[in-house]
Amino acid sequence: MNDEAPAPASSFTRAETEAGRKLFAGDWQFAWAAGSVEALPPMRGVEIAFAGRSNVGKSSLINALTGRRALARTSHTPGRTQELIFFTAPSKLTLVDMPGYGYAAAAKTKIKAWTTLIHAFLMGRANLARVYLLIDARHGLKPVDDTVLATLDKAAVNYQVVLTKTDEVKPADLPALLAATRAALAKHPAAYPEVVLTSSRTDAGIAELRAAIARLLKERGAA
Repeated sequence: MNDEAPAPASSFTRAETEAGRKLFAGDWQFAWAAGSVEALPPMRGVEIAFAGRSNVGKSSLINALTGRRALARTSHTPGRTQELIFFTAPSKLTLVDMPGYGYAAAAKTKIKAWTTLIHAFLMGRANLARVYLLIDARHGLKPVDDTVLATLDKAAVNYQVVLTKTDEVKPADLPALLAATRAALAKHPAAYPEVVLTSSRTDAGIAELRAAIARLLKERGAA
């Protein structure tokens, strides 16, 4: 592990960074769990979702963003989150933790059910502003991610890649990882071009991600 990784230069103003801090400083709570299309909650405000391979660090990132150590449950057992989990605060923003994918040990019927639910969610939520696709910085984009990228393209949902666990990558290796990720995303029309580097353990990039989400809400008229 390396705690000395340099933080990327911020492209956000001080006001945007402060708006991001305030946005996530509220009282975040678990609001809803949906294991089927029928169980999805009514649409409220603006939703952003977090997707990624099992054990990529989605729950840890949500906890880091909200400053709540145990808001989203973390597990060392891949595939534990089998539902869409919704978290809300007094703001108009809702966070959605999506089931992890790429867990081969799950039953095929269960994987099919997850896939159906995720597709329906992506296609049917008019208030879904962006999906943050989390990629483990130690491994980069893998073939298993290609199906998800294609699904997001097909759904025409705006999405952005967030590299997690960057504290476990040598600083000298980060530029090449970033370049490779950007090159891969250039082939996907719905992908937001900028890649966010984060570490839930050291909080690197968390303020920038909060600011990005605050900017997104402002653009949607929900700030």
